[in-house]
Amino acid sequence: MKDHLEELRVKLGGINKELLKLLNERAEIVRSIGEIKEKQGVPKFDPVRERAMLEELTTQNNGPFKDAEIKHIFKEIFKASLHLQEEDHKKLLIVSRKNQPENTVIKVQDCLIGGSAQVMIAGPCSVESYEQLRSVASALKDAGVKIMRGGAFKPRTSPYDFQGLGVEGLRMLKEVADEFGLATISEIVHPAHMELAEQYIDIIQIGARNMQNFELLKAAGEAKIPVLLKRGIAATLEEFVHAAEYIAVKGNTNVMLIERGIRTYEKWTRNTLDISAVPLLKQETHLPVLVDVSHSTGRKDILLPCAKAALAAGADGVMVEVHPDPQTALSDAAQQLDIPQFQQLWEGIRNSGLFKEQE
Repeated sequence: MKDHLEELRVKLGGINKELLKLLNERAEIVRSIGEIKEKQGVPKFDPVRERAMLEELTTQNNGPFKDAEIKHIFKEIFKASLHLQEEDHKKLLIVSRKNQPENTVIKVQDCLIGGSAQVMIAGPCSVESYEQLRSVASALKDAGVKIMRGGAFKPRTSPYDFQGLGVEGLRMLKEVADEFGLATISEIVHPAHMELAEQYIDIIQIGARNMQNFELLKAAGEAKIPVLLKRGIAATLEEFVHAAEYIAVKGNTNVMLIERGIRTYEKWTRNTLDISAVPLLKQETHLPVLVDVSHSTGRKDILLPCAKAALAAGADGVMVEVHPDPQTALSDAAQQLDIPQFQQLWEGIRNSGLFKEQE
């Protein structure tokens, strides 16, 4: 009896090894199928085919497992195979941490974004006048801030709202930034304006409304300057990462991601700041990740704790809107800080011990 038990155990061990070998062979075939599907752009999960395979297996089942048990076992195998394809897909992405373990560090003039230090980006929502820009630029320079934002092309919810000064706004932004030794960032909304942008600004911003404007993303991918990509108001993190991939696959890997709040049922803030996005994006990609505390909250009174939370979560920097006289601002008047308020916020951030300044 003991000899027979040992004989069965040896036989079972051999079957286990054979099963393992077959499962790994199956996994390699699944990988090959996944690569073909990736190239064809078709979904990896095919529920109709899975159902057909399960039905075929149960018709050939002679026991002792019941049909339901066979279905359960093979569903788990199918699930593991799908997970394998998804992991392979992540490794294939240019922006994936699996593809590039080390952080991407982007140099903009003498400022490094994505390294050991963090950055502050500040400036008006919209470029309005030379006087407005010079007031903000002077305050930023005095504060040691090196990157100024300013909108020249403004996609607005209402067609009757101020749409920005366009190319003239870019020219004004460059002139004032050069005068004060600042780098600039501004949103571009049309693929045809990419070449123009390279003449006037240091960083192209693609706004939340254009996160999935794929022709714009492709054009940004062919640009020669860094791109700051904002998360769409209803975009999943997977969609956000794939939008960045659209840029990177065209050759421009100098991409930064910025969380700017997502739309939920909450009305106490303009949007809902998804702090969890920061560590998740840092974990899944090698790109710099920033947080726009102005657009995500729409409230001046909670900017400091939200900025601290962003930095504590690992953000490479924060963005905030500043205007010399917010009450007269042509866009986003309620959320823009005046210069003394910005100085107070900046002091609070630096004194928090969370902001790592560039040496």
